[in-house]
Amino acid sequence: MQGNTARPGLDPGPRPGGGVPGQARGAVRPAVLIFWIVVGWVGFCLLPWYGVEDGLFSFRWLVDGYPFDEDYAPALFLIGQGEKLWLAPLSIPLALPLLALGRAKSDPAFARILILSGALGFAWLIAQGFGIGIRGFSYAWMNALFGELGDRQFGMGYGAMLCATAFLFLLTQGIAARGAVNGDVFVVSAIGGVIVIVTAFVFFPIAKMLFAAFVTEEGGYSIRVFTSKFFDDRLWGLACLSGGRCGAAWNSLFLAVAVGFITTLLGLAFALVATRSGFRFKRALRALTVLPIITPPFVIGLALILLFGLSGSVTVFIADLFGVQPTRWLYGLPGVLIAQTLAFTPIAFLVLIGVVEGVSPSMEEAAQTLRANRWQTFRTVSLPLMRPGLANAFLLGFIESMADFGNPLVLGGNFDVLSTEIFFAIVGAQYDQGRAAVLAMVLLFFTLSAFYAQRAWLGKKSYTTVSGKGDAGVHPLMPVGLALPVLCIALAWALFTAVVYVMILYGSLVELWGVNNTLTFKHYVTAFSVRFEAEGIRWSGAAWDSFWTTITIAAIAAPLTAAVGLVTAYLLTRQSFAGKNAFEFGTMLSFAIPGTVIGVSYILAFNVPPIEITGTGIILVVSFIFRNMPVGVRAGIASMSQLDRSLDESSLTLGANSWQTFRRVILPLLRPAILAALVYSFVRAMTAISAVIFLVSAEYDMATSYIIGRVENNDYGLAIAYSTTLILVMLAAVGLLQLLVGRVQIGRRTQPSKGIST
Repeated sequence: MQGNTARPGLDPGPRPGGGVPGQARGAVRPAVLIFWIVVGWVGFCLLPWYGVEDGLFSFRWLVDGYPFDEDYAPALFLIGQGEKLWLAPLSIPLALPLLALGRAKSDPAFARILILSGALGFAWLIAQGFGIGIRGFSYAWMNALFGELGDRQFGMGYGAMLCATAFLFLLTQGIAARGAVNGDVFVVSAIGGVIVIVTAFVFFPIAKMLFAAFVTEEGGYSIRVFTSKFFDDRLWGLACLSGGRCGAAWNSLFLAVAVGFITTLLGLAFALVATRSGFRFKRALRALTVLPIITPPFVIGLALILLFGLSGSVTVFIADLFGVQPTRWLYGLPGVLIAQTLAFTPIAFLVLIGVVEGVSPSMEEAAQTLRANRWQTFRTVSLPLMRPGLANAFLLGFIESMADFGNPLVLGGNFDVLSTEIFFAIVGAQYDQGRAAVLAMVLLFFTLSAFYAQRAWLGKKSYTTVSGKGDAGVHPLMPVGLALPVLCIALAWALFTAVVYVMILYGSLVELWGVNNTLTFKHYVTAFSVRFEAEGIRWSGAAWDSFWTTITIAAIAAPLTAAVGLVTAYLLTRQSFAGKNAFEFGTMLSFAIPGTVIGVSYILAFNVPPIEITGTGIILVVSFIFRNMPVGVRAGIASMSQLDRSLDESSLTLGANSWQTFRRVILPLLRPAILAALVYSFVRAMTAISAVIFLVSAEYDMATSYIIGRVENNDYGLAIAYSTTLILVMLAAVGLLQLLVGRVQIGRRTQPSKGIST
């Protein structure tokens, strides 16, 4: 998209919205440049350069030796005291942008100065950060070249983060000034920002983990070590074809494909019932579909065992009724498939509900006007326009199944999958990081194959249905031939889900699950008791500390996850730039790797400088953001593919820049995607297990790690009571988010019918 330019000989005057004729869209403004110069100098001169021991959100350093104490001193004070002299060269790239202030933006020197400043500053920060660690030089060759340093440094703090941010956005402003992406500062800065954070918190830790696949016992690197682990029969064996056990890779692939298809179909069925039927209890149905996603996965597994296990209530009832011997049929592929379908159908529903609502009612009414019946309209108009949502829902279900290890751990039995094999390779007696890395690479290969298969299925067709014109249509009801089976499937699955949750609630109210069924509230009292004392309320329950920590971490991570995901989706759907495919791959990478690997890789990457955050709440927030970001990306892409580009172009023509267009035009139309990203990121932060196990600390204990501790101590009643409380809290949070975000109303009229129409 090109910016408007005035025709020769004509003076069009100022454009609506404050645009200047002939000025590049989103051009660098002096105020923005001055802001980032000030940010850089504030970080260098005024704020602690290294991480504060009490944590990022502690400000005790202001009255504890600042600014002369070495632990809290800014870089300028450290240099002035003769300490950390390797920080002194940063003053040069910080001063360079001052030379650009008096230059015109069209001056080539303006862009060159900003690029030189940003690139030099950012490169030096990275070099000194990785080159010097907590024991001096980080590499033997540096000691041989320069001699022993005799000094050390810790992870970056406020000052270093502000300087790094300033250098990054000075660089992106310089690149924009050279005309990249039509000189749009917002777009170039967004691309640069996402690339840097994805590189730092996805590629870097995973690369450190995957390098372990080539490490020998002596500490060197060898391809032979990798190939010996890659071609293991436990990974690729096909003995199941002759009555034995298949390798973990084939088991995972078959399971993920089955889960992807089933969850997509169920998600579509729920979305159609919620939007294209006259079913009177839509609200209850929508709430019930969200329940599994807000439940710790092992709780669903325990409930299924209570129902269908060897001594489960349903199993015993059927055995007594028909006089058959109870079996362990639940443990293996059937049990894992049921549990994952229960857990991941809500993801498909959250993605598809916005897509189904976003199909233009006028297009469907136009088909009916041309004498197409409701089935023909649905099959030839509505369903094809839902293909982006169907493809994204399948991809997310496939990836979630591949990455899940909680359900296979509880119900897998002898059915080995990649995620559990990775878990045991890391935390088991073998402790083989190399094998875990090889398994993670196989898992990543399957995920990327699904990703490219999805792209090939969608092709380059347009699925745009929402334009800048008002749509006075109303969505038609489903045809009876479709409505009856869809409603039956949705109600049957909803009933099954309700039974599972009744069993969960029952388990929290009995003395000892499966042994002593006397009803009691003692588990809730133990976990969440409160005492009113003279000093005020005392949260005396055993679970309160982990509960408040979990709520805080999830509340911080959810909006950040949604923001990063939707900005990324905007860049992928609305902008063209070099490396776009690699950019999209990077945003999906963290979702393809099991949480177990994410947790271990974060420990390896962030336990030493330059980013030293292990044991803090920050590492939990960061892991949640980049683990859950792909849901916001895929939901945003699915919804944004239905918005006509003419909406953007009209806004830009009227003088708005890209940031204003994104904020005022696109975001209001993305409410389903925003809701999906917020809900999913919040509840996954509340219920995550795999990565959290490795990242929690004594100060920052999460609810899921506390619950697992209770399960390990055979205190199932308290564990289920805590899980039930989390479910109720998250239901309230989901309802609140839905009220705050709202929903998109494409048609202006309401559905006149209250029943399944013929």
